[in-house]
Amino acid sequence: MNEAGPRPFVWPVRVYFHDTDAGGIVFHGNYLHFMEAARTEFLQSLGYNVAELQRAEDGVLFVVYALEMRYHKPARLHDSLQITVAVRHAGRARLIFEQLIKRGEETLVSAQVSIATVHPRTLKPIPVPERLRAQVQPQ
Repeated sequence: MNEAGPRPFVWPVRVYFHDTDAGGIVFHGNYLHFMEAARTEFLQSLGYNVAELQRAEDGVLFVVYALEMRYHKPARLHDSLQITVAVRHAGRARLIFEQLIKRGEETLVSAQVSIATVHPRTLKPIPVPERLRAQVQPQ
């Protein structure tokens, strides 16, 4: 994470049995679930309910457009993790998030997630809601 920017949003997660494989290590796809939950909670903390946003008259749907992940170390059963969310770019119809999954000070997974904003019915690109763009615009 770029330490010069605003402090990232942090969402705590405990690793449960259903998150792991037979060896007690988190299944690689479950990191995506952790990051999705953290982004949803980040938006909720700003006053946005993603389900209500897509049902609104001028609704918006957030879809993953691109994803780059690096697995540095495994998380294990019963680990307490911190999932961070930081907006690195707020474009016309796209938000780029930088996310880390950490165990204490140790980075386990790093990712850059590009989210496109689309119309819920047509799935065509639409602008990021102006209020949201203003709230998350990196300095």
